[in-house]
Amino acid sequence: MIVGDLKPLDEIVSTILDYKRVLVLGCGSCVTVCLSGGEREARQLARELSHPRHYKDHPPEFTVGSILRQCEHDLVIAYQEIPPETDAVLSLACGAGVQTMADAFEPLPIFPTLNTTFLGASLKPGIWSEMCNGCGDCRLSCTGGICPVTRCAKSLFNGPCGGPQNGQCEVDPEIPCAWTLIFYRLKKQNHLHLLEEVKTPPDWRPAGGRGPRTRMRTGIG
Repeated sequence: MIVGDLKPLDEIVSTILDYKRVLVLGCGSCVTVCLSGGEREARQLARELSHPRHYKDHPPEFTVGSILRQCEHDLVIAYQEIPPETDAVLSLACGAGVQTMADAFEPLPIFPTLNTTFLGASLKPGIWSEMCNGCGDCRLSCTGGICPVTRCAKSLFNGPCGGPQNGQCEVDPEIPCAWTLIFYRLKKQNHLHLLEEVKTPPDWRPAGGRGPRTRMRTGIG
């Protein structure tokens, strides 16, 4: 899932100082799960932004809404209604959602309220950990399902750097060495022979080195 964090309030306020009617729009997918971008968070943000202390003059007039996914163009065009005389939209979506909304409702200004941080998984309630950076050339089949590109501080592809101490990363001793984790996972799987195979350099082109990526649906139907 995509994880995002709320921008500093002063930064958000600075984007809407010249507007009088602002829609605060939540997104009901990834950022709702990580408790940063759902309808509840949209209402909380609108309440805070309505406080006069943030403005020299009067605060804008806020309305609040939410849609299941802001990153799906057809969905927002079909189901998202923009209240009349809206000057700007504050989007509580990831960067993909903000850009989709901006394309769909051009030239209406769509401003981000979140910083999109990483692709992660929920380790326990309220804690998310980065697991994948969308490199486009997944090799998890030979690393025991542990990504060295994301979870190794140096993104090493053919084993550890030689600096780990007691299984912890030399860059940050609070972080486990990814290749130590890979070793013990493969040992449990009786697949240590995979470590003897020299991996070819990753193909970074699918990771966006040739510009923005697109994907066409594949498969039957």
